[in-house]
Amino acid sequence: MKKIALLLFFFTICSFAQENTTTYYLIRHAEKTRSEVALKNPHLNEKGLERATSWSHVFKDIKFDLIYSTNYHRTKETASPIQLNNAVEIQFYNPRDLYSSDFQKTTKNKTVLIVGHSNTTPAFANKIIGTAQYDAMDDRNNGNLYIIHIKNKQVFSQLLHIN
Repeated sequence: MKKIALLLFFFTICSFAQENTTTYYLIRHAEKTRSEVALKNPHLNEKGLERATSWSHVFKDIKFDLIYSTNYHRTKETASPIQLNNAVEIQFYNPRDLYSSDFQKTTKNKTVLIVGHSNTTPAFANKIIGTAQYDAMDDRNNGNLYIIHIKNKQVFSQLLHIN
């Protein structure tokens, strides 16, 4: 099943990797430290650091023009290994202002990674596609990958789960 999902993933990338296409990849941060419930800005735990490295392997053949993250340890630590493969700076977005007109202009015709949270990642995907297609994520789900392509005002989206 995992191989089929990956084949579908790469088929989708190849079929839309053309000029005048905007492609968004949205993931939630990897597993965070949960030892202190009151901690508002935890780091990734060991499993999370492994998943962040795994994400960099999943995306190894994708050249990101832009990488966005919220300004939290866990999202920046998830984006960091991917950023190292792309030699672009991580930019921060405001999770209270998803898919603003400035963001749309900046990302137009680019390949973009967005690292967020269980509540912001599906909400961000829904804002991009213009409909409430994706439900909120379970707080322990760190493996969803939302892929959205926009070409000539046509939107194609899919959701994969990467273990």
